[in-house]
Amino acid sequence: MDEAIFAGGCFWCTEAIFQRVKGVERVKSGFCGGHIKNPAYREVVQGRTGHAEAIHLTYDSERVSYEDLVAVFMATHDPTTLNRQGYDVGTHYRSAIFYLNEQQEKTAREVIKNMEEKAVDTDPIVTEIAPATAFYPAEDIHDEYYNNNREQGYCQNIIDPKIRKLMTGFKELVK
Repeated sequence: MDEAIFAGGCFWCTEAIFQRVKGVERVKSGFCGGHIKNPAYREVVQGRTGHAEAIHLTYDSERVSYEDLVAVFMATHDPTTLNRQGYDVGTHYRSAIFYLNEQQEKTAREVIKNMEEKAVDTDPIVTEIAPATAFYPAEDIHDEYYNNNREQGYCQNIIDPKIRKLMTGFKELVK
C-alpha cells in the first residue's frame, strides 16, 4: 500500500470524495503542514497552528495511480483560491499537496503544469506543493462526516456537487 496527503479545504469534502475512488483503502481526516504537535480542531480553525485541514490516504497503486489521485484532487476543489474554499476562509483551508517522496513531488508538479498549459482554470493555480510534515489525525467525530450527515445543508450544498463532479468526470475511477 502507498500513501498520499492532500489538503483541499474542508477535510469532510476531500474525505467523502476519496472514499469513493477505487483503490483507496483508507481515508483519515487530520492536519498537516503546521508547527504545533497534536493540534486540536479548535486550534487549527483559529489559524494559530499553521496546519491545513488534510486527508491521509492509504491506496493500492496497482488499482489507482498517484497521478490519478492528484487529478481527482485538483478537479474536485478550487485550486485557484488562496487560503479559501468557497465560504471557508483561512490558511487552514488552503489547497496543498504534501508529498512523501520525490516521485510524488514530480508527479504533482507535472499534473499542475499540464493543467496550466491546457488552461483548465482561468485563474492561476495556487496549490502549495510541499514536503509532508507530521500528519496528525483529527478527532474521531470528523470521521465519516459526510456519510453520517448527508441531510445537513453543508453536505448537500458543498459536498454533494463535488461528489457529482467525481462521478461524472472520473467514472472509471469510482468504486
